[in-house]
Amino acid sequence: MRSVHLYLRASTKDQDANRARESLLAFADERGYTIAGVYTENFSGTKLHRPELHRLLSCAEPGQILCVESVDRLSRLSQDDWEILKQTINKKGLRLVVVDLPTSWEPFEKTTNGGTDIASSVLHVVNNMLIDLMATMARLDQEKRVERIRQGIANKKSIDPSWKAPGKRKNAEKWATVEKLLKGQSATGMTIREIAQAADAGEATIYRIKKELGF
Repeated sequence: MRSVHLYLRASTKDQDANRARESLLAFADERGYTIAGVYTENFSGTKLHRPELHRLLSCAEPGQILCVESVDRLSRLSQDDWEILKQTINKKGLRLVVVDLPTSWEPFEKTTNGGTDIASSVLHVVNNMLIDLMATMARLDQEKRVERIRQGIANKKSIDPSWKAPGKRKNAEKWATVEKLLKGQSATGMTIREIAQAADAGEATIYRIKKELGF
C-alpha cells in the first residue's frame, strides 16, 4: 500500500487553499493510498521556498507519493527553480502524481495490475515531458498576469502622473508572511535566507521583524 502526501496551495488569503482537499482525499481513497500528511498553505507558486512544501519534502520518505490537484498548484516557478524542485523530489525518491494529468498515475496502476514494463517506461517519459510543459505554461501564465498589472499601473500613471500604487497593504501582508514563517521556523527548519526568499524580502528585514516580534 502506497503512502501519499497531499499538497494544496493557493496564492492569497482571499483564495481557499483547502478547496480541493476533499477531491484529493477521495482520489487517494479510491486507489487505496494511505494518507501520510496533508499540507495546506497560502503562498505564491513563484516561490521555491514555501513553509508547508518545505515541511512535506523534509518529512517524506522514499517510495511515497507527492499528490497535487494540478501542476500549477505545485509550481509557477522559473525554469531554474523548477529544475531544483524536480531534483529535490527525485532525490527524495518521491513519485509525483497530478490528479488532472492521468499519465502521472495511470501507467503506474496498469503496471501494478499486470501491464508491460516497456509501455510503462514509454509513458513515464511522456509524462515527464507533459509535466515540464504544464509547469512552463503555468510560469508563462503568471508572467502574463504580472505584465498586465504593470501595464495597468503604467496606464494610470499616464493619465495621472501623481498617482501612486497603494503600498501599505503590501507591506502589511509581507510582515504577516514573515511573522508566520518565523513562528513556524522550528517546525519547518527554514533558514533566515530561505524565509527572506519566500517572503521576497531582504535578510536584514527578516532580522528586523524578528527582533521587533521578540523571537
